[in-house]
Amino acid sequence: MSGAPALDVEVRRVGIDDPLAEPLVRELTEEYVRRYGPEAHEEMTRYPADSWTAPHGLLLLLLEDGEPVAGGAYKRYDERTAEVKRMWTASAHRRRGLARRVLAELERAAAGAGYDRIFLTTGPLQPEARGLYLASGYTALFDVDADPRTIGPLPFEKHLL
Repeated sequence: MSGAPALDVEVRRVGIDDPLAEPLVRELTEEYVRRYGPEAHEEMTRYPADSWTAPHGLLLLLLEDGEPVAGGAYKRYDERTAEVKRMWTASAHRRRGLARRVLAELERAAAGAGYDRIFLTTGPLQPEARGLYLASGYTALFDVDADPRTIGPLPFEKHLL
């Protein structure tokens, strides 16, 4: 299905322990470990499960024919800022605009929850994520001309409303 346009998908809010979230957690963990080494496994267990639940957080999935194909989450960063985390698109469904759809859904939900700013970081070895955020109107809070490997986590922000 790679390369096919994002058709009708169901947007579903879930908990991190929901069985539907398992592919997100598993595949994202594998991706982090492949890019950053075994210590990256800790990133996926760094926050308590309730970080991703209302009223301060959210985990959502895009389902196609009942199967998760993409997802993402936000958690409270501060009183007015949500932090986007756990952006994921199933490897078989990339290049369909699904990550952009997840990001838009997270932004809409965060604004609805009273946040007026989104903050996020992505790793220096994730150029596709960097491109997504820049193309989606996020402001890079780092020198975009510098070698990302010399910066570490790449911070971005976007003001909502």
